[in-house]
Amino acid sequence: MPRVIGYSLKKADGVQALKVAAITELADSPTAVARVAELVVLAVPPQPTLDLLALLANQPPSAAILSDVCSVKAPIVKQALASGVGDRFVGGHPLAGTHETGFAAARPDRFRGCVVYICETGSPGGHRAAAVVADFWENVLEAAPVRIEPEAHDRQLAWTSHLPQAIAYVLAKALSAQGLGGVSFGSGAKDTMRLAASSPDLWVDVFRQNATPLIGALERLGQEAAELRRLLSAGDAEGLRQYLEAARSFRQGIEL
Repeated sequence: MPRVIGYSLKKADGVQALKVAAITELADSPTAVARVAELVVLAVPPQPTLDLLALLANQPPSAAILSDVCSVKAPIVKQALASGVGDRFVGGHPLAGTHETGFAAARPDRFRGCVVYICETGSPGGHRAAAVVADFWENVLEAAPVRIEPEAHDRQLAWTSHLPQAIAYVLAKALSAQGLGGVSFGSGAKDTMRLAASSPDLWVDVFRQNATPLIGALERLGQEAAELRRLLSAGDAEGLRQYLEAARSFRQGIEL
């Protein structure tokens, strides 16, 4: 049976993981895990990941390969290089998150079939570590690893992940000011706001670490909203239909 050592700041989560055999051992610190593990996956928000990389780099020499699952990559890879662990760090980001948090939201098949982005540090030994991490995702967790540069990842995710998250928060914030009860909202509103139920602590971190690309995406979104407002103000039914049809066609073209 594989040896899987876990650590969580919330000890109850660690105990629960141990009870259901998601892990085989529960450590009392991250450094205790790093001293004996072959592969260490840091599954925390961006700032704690940055802090842990600095902490683990200052421990006695370890052969453990380090990786993470943050939805921002450039700052994480930069910290790995600055901390002196570039040869054994690989950035990772599985596209399998939900709005839920904690061990209660875990599923054994969470990563099966999902795309996971792999970002090398560019250091001399980084490609060897990347091969190990990609193999782990593909053959242990049954995900589909895709190599990508850290900066390209962050620009893309600003549009495909961080902007939708921001829109959900904006919509929920706007609706909260209308004084409407929960029974006022149908499935469309609830589905569109689902991401707004996510942890603010996580997303404050993500938004701050990827602020520049996200600001650009928000500005472009504002232009699209302004165009929709213009079409409505002008009573342009045909222009409105074309606008909506373009959006509909794009959405239908995305594989579910």
